[in-house]
Amino acid sequence: MNTTIMLFLIQDGITNGAIYALLGLALVLVFAVTRVILIPQGEFVTYGALTYASLSAGQMPGTARLAVAMGAVAFFLDLMAARRSLGFRLVARAVAVNVVLPAIVLALAMWSAAHRAGVAVNIALSLAIVAAVGVFLYRIAFQPLAHTSVLVLLIASVGCHLAMQGLGLLFFGAEGQRGPPIMDAAFSAGSLRFTGQSLSVYAITVAFIIGLWLLFGFTLYGKALRATAVNRLGARLAGIRTSLSGQIAFLLASLIGAISGILIVPITTLYYDTGFLIGLKGFIAAIIGGLMSYPLTAVAALLVGTVEAFSSFYASNFKEVIVFTLLIPVLLLRSLAAPAVEEEKD
Repeated sequence: MNTTIMLFLIQDGITNGAIYALLGLALVLVFAVTRVILIPQGEFVTYGALTYASLSAGQMPGTARLAVAMGAVAFFLDLMAARRSLGFRLVARAVAVNVVLPAIVLALAMWSAAHRAGVAVNIALSLAIVAAVGVFLYRIAFQPLAHTSVLVLLIASVGCHLAMQGLGLLFFGAEGQRGPPIMDAAFSAGSLRFTGQSLSVYAITVAFIIGLWLLFGFTLYGKALRATAVNRLGARLAGIRTSLSGQIAFLLASLIGAISGILIVPITTLYYDTGFLIGLKGFIAAIIGGLMSYPLTAVAALLVGTVEAFSSFYASNFKEVIVFTLLIPVLLLRSLAAPAVEEEKD
């Protein structure tokens, strides 16, 4: 291997690692606030990417209709939960959030598919559709289980992943799709060539990391999310709506997943089930970060991307195995460092 090849591999690893960093941050955020290990994070990637590719090709994505259907279910659940204290304001708010907004997004998506709208419009619609799916997913599948054990939440997360993957096959078919790039610009720096798409990946990743830091450090909603992550019961006693915190966490996670998919789909062909593998690599970064540390998760994601790039050069048939093997020493070290716990006797 010469220096040029090594630089190309490092560049590729950093680009992939930036995507994994976004997904890892989303997983840490959701777990910290809701205790949900968000396995469907990969489906948010797929939905965002293929929704954007479908709109760009002039096709109507099924995810827009899914958002409307999930909104109707969420509206029914909201009415059932508040049936003893129903009022005009509560019903009007539920109708606006769960029914009217998804319907407006559906109408705009139909218009965009028919008129071949520009890249910016398609990106905005894709983000709106996937964000609605993410929020409604929490309301339907996880909010009723918010006070159960982590194991129950994990089982629900696996079920949501399987359901969303099946729906992805129904909406987009078994064939892969690619979307138009966000930026066509490119420039060279020595032997390296930077495309507008790769620069977009770096810029959006850095912007999200800074944005999350500002959100958690300086905004009321961010401090509410931090309080919910530290002590869910204490946050409720302090007047924080933990259900709203969960919805915000899922909203951010779905947006991050959709943006990651939109960044990836111009670079490589994506299929209905590709997002699961991409999400797993973000999950590895989150595990290395202990599902708690955002900076450590970002650094771990860059490590995962770099290892993947070099593995694809030296042993392409085993690159996935090598990447997933990174978990073994981390779990071993955490197991050795964990305090001993005596088993309960009958």
